[in-house]
Amino acid sequence: MSGAGEAGGAGGGVGYRSVGWRRSVAFVEPDVLGPPYERQTIDLGTDDEGPVVATLVRRRAERPTGRAVLYVHGFVDYFFQTHLADFFAERGWDFYALDLRKYGRSLLPGQTPNFCRDISDYFPELDAAAEIIRKDDGHDTLLTMGHSTGGLIISLWAHARRDTDTVDGLVLNSPFFDLNAPWAVRRPLAAAASRLGRRAPHRILPFGLGTVYGESLHSDHRGEWTYDLAWKPLAGFPVRAGWLNAIRTGQRRLRAGLDIQVPVLLACSTRSFRGTKWHDNATLADAVLDVEHMIRYAPRLGRHVTVARFDGGLHDLTLSGPAVRTKVFDEVGRWAEAFLAAGPTAPADAQTADTAGAATPTG
Repeated sequence: MSGAGEAGGAGGGVGYRSVGWRRSVAFVEPDVLGPPYERQTIDLGTDDEGPVVATLVRRRAERPTGRAVLYVHGFVDYFFQTHLADFFAERGWDFYALDLRKYGRSLLPGQTPNFCRDISDYFPELDAAAEIIRKDDGHDTLLTMGHSTGGLIISLWAHARRDTDTVDGLVLNSPFFDLNAPWAVRRPLAAAASRLGRRAPHRILPFGLGTVYGESLHSDHRGEWTYDLAWKPLAGFPVRAGWLNAIRTGQRRLRAGLDIQVPVLLACSTRSFRGTKWHDNATLADAVLDVEHMIRYAPRLGRHVTVARFDGGLHDLTLSGPAVRTKVFDEVGRWAEAFLAAGPTAPADAQTADTAGAATPTG
């Protein structure tokens, strides 16, 4: 695993100052989600907007097994998916989620929400989180799970750390491998916007997420989930030229081919929805990205990649309808059992009941 100096040096953003993050992790405190969730703040020094932090959220399993999951959210996102944590904790995995710098719990006053200048800007908090999970908390197996932009980030990080035995497996939930736009926008127009990003990184671009996906999720609209709209607004945050340049640069690195040394599970929907106005089809498809891009570039990740597609899956598969997300969780459990020697995928109470010869399984 990288040392403090290497972790700081991984940050490629202009204005980033390296700090010894091993000595800059706050004590454990209660999280906004309430018990059993707790969190630690990771001090990442300063950049041109002032102090920078990341936040590591933790939910311990009642019957720990030495295994842990590190979850990394997407763009315009933060960790709130407690049912995902429950799934792993019930199976003996301690669950951790990282709110990256300038996202969610880590967004400080005066900062540009969700902004970065290079994907490697996020490597210091990933290194710090892995250090806490493995060294401080004593886990011997670490599964890293990334959604959308988080899937792009952890793929590049796992490639960069491929010789360190930092992670044992990756689960990519609808990873952001290319822009969801026609070729002329994805390539020449986006390239021009990226060049602008190098000169004027905070320039706002005329791109956005729209509200369809947010409406499909939030319980105030057409979804079943409740989350903080200040941290995850329906229409997202403004897209900045510097951020787009960072994303395109990272995507080009990935499409050129990575050498991730651990097993990878890439999961996505079977279809995409491209409308800008509400339609019920948005509840049965990825309304943010083109799923065919994910399938096309999956072989570029490494030599051991499994692809699973889910009919009716949303962009964040874990927020899909109950029947779909049950299939998603079942697949993740089977994959972990097969490729990470993760033990039984049934909840701990179900295993106990089966061992006792119970007639009806629980959990």
